[in-house]
Amino acid sequence: MVNRKALGRGLSALLPDEPTESVSAGQLHQIDVKSISPNPFQPRLTFDSEKLEELMRSISENGVVQPITVRRIQDGYQLIAGERRFRAVTELGVDKIPAYVLEVQTDQEMLELSIVENIHREDLNSIEVAKGYKRLIDECGLTQDQVAQKVCKDRTTVTNFLRLLKLPAQIQASVQEGALTMGHARALLTLQDVGQQLALWKKIVQNDLSVRSVEQAVKNKKKEKSPKKPDAKSYYLEDVENRMRVKLATKVSVNMKGKGGSVAIDFYSEDDLERIVSMICDE
Repeated sequence: MVNRKALGRGLSALLPDEPTESVSAGQLHQIDVKSISPNPFQPRLTFDSEKLEELMRSISENGVVQPITVRRIQDGYQLIAGERRFRAVTELGVDKIPAYVLEVQTDQEMLELSIVENIHREDLNSIEVAKGYKRLIDECGLTQDQVAQKVCKDRTTVTNFLRLLKLPAQIQASVQEGALTMGHARALLTLQDVGQQLALWKKIVQNDLSVRSVEQAVKNKKKEKSPKKPDAKSYYLEDVENRMRVKLATKVSVNMKGKGGSVAIDFYSEDDLERIVSMICDE
């Protein structure tokens, strides 16, 4: 059983300092590539084809320098970490790959371990990190505080990443593609209106605006005058309302429409209506 408290430090916390020749769990040995199935819980959403090509060239020349990590399943092994290395050796037709085998008993442990390990890698984009945090919350039942503890971040950092998922899908896609940075995205989040977010996002993409330029654009947008509010009721109309209210002993509203207007007088029963009519008609 994996020690769940160790997950916050990545896979290195679960592996021995010096691997031996034994094929025991937690130790390094060569595994048949065909016996390994992909990770169904893979947090990474995008794979750079150019970087994969670079990795394939490196493996062709130097072999697999960094082992992958797998868990045992009924018919072989299942990948935990090392998706790109696994893809590279598969493309190259390599028979064996160095791997650590971990005893991960449940799918929830597998999901948690996969997400935490991938989040620790620097090449994940901000949306992938945010979605990883959300999966830990939604699928592993963790709180934001617990997520922060496992990934060795403060809660504010986790919250800021999760907020990115409130942005429209088009903007999230731009972050994933590298067209927008997290700084751009966080600036857009300060706009409450989705239409304004999308309009500014288009300007960022079209004009390659810097984060500082976007922040200034957001400030300018917030300074724009809001629609003019109707003028407050004049002193004269308030005085008329008060005089009629006192005279008729009920609520009275006077509303102006251009040069004319209307008077609304509240009543609460037929007898009350009759009383008001009598007073107005001086009966």
